[in-house]
Amino acid sequence: MSAEATPLTAFALNCSLKSSASSERSSTDRLIADLFDALSAHGVAGTVERAADRNIKPGVTSDEGSGDEWPAIREQILAADIFILGTPIWLGQPSSIAKRVVERMDAFLSETDDAGRMPPFGKVAIVAVVGNEDGAHHCHAAMFQALNDVGFTIPANAGVYWVGEAMQAFNYVDLETIPDPVQQTIAMAASNAAHLARCLKRDAYPPPQK
Repeated sequence: MSAEATPLTAFALNCSLKSSASSERSSTDRLIADLFDALSAHGVAGTVERAADRNIKPGVTSDEGSGDEWPAIREQILAADIFILGTPIWLGQPSSIAKRVVERMDAFLSETDDAGRMPPFGKVAIVAVVGNEDGAHHCHAAMFQALNDVGFTIPANAGVYWVGEAMQAFNYVDLETIPDPVQQTIAMAASNAAHLARCLKRDAYPPPQK
């Protein structure tokens, strides 16, 4: 990173069905950690939350009332330059928690500024997917479509995934070494996301011409 490079921050939300209190290790956590390692080479500092640790109420507003912990998560997402959504695959789908997260972002559609821009405008998003079955591309398509709809910018090659053999129990977190194609994909996603986030931080999207 050059001395002139703008420092960046990333926030990751692990949408595993397991809370951090579980004795089971999270493959989603490991993939997010690998992304953070790659991002650090580009001057990006990151933090991660486990969504299952928080009370994210169902709904489509930014605050669903008493006990709802989404507002604090929302604040962390919008404070970061890069948002990483991590999800396991279940029955070929993103996790139910990942779907709840993007449902809560539906509120952004009506939270525009005077120029019609939604809160995530100028923010970059990466989606990290792990599983033991097919479905990674479907998960990326569903999550990227939702994130783009609410104002996030998607870099080139921002879909990172690892999928093990179908109907087997070997997980990403159990790998002794990361396969070269996965390492290359992680490096590309990190490089592209950092570059795009830095560009947008220095030169924000202009308001639409009237």
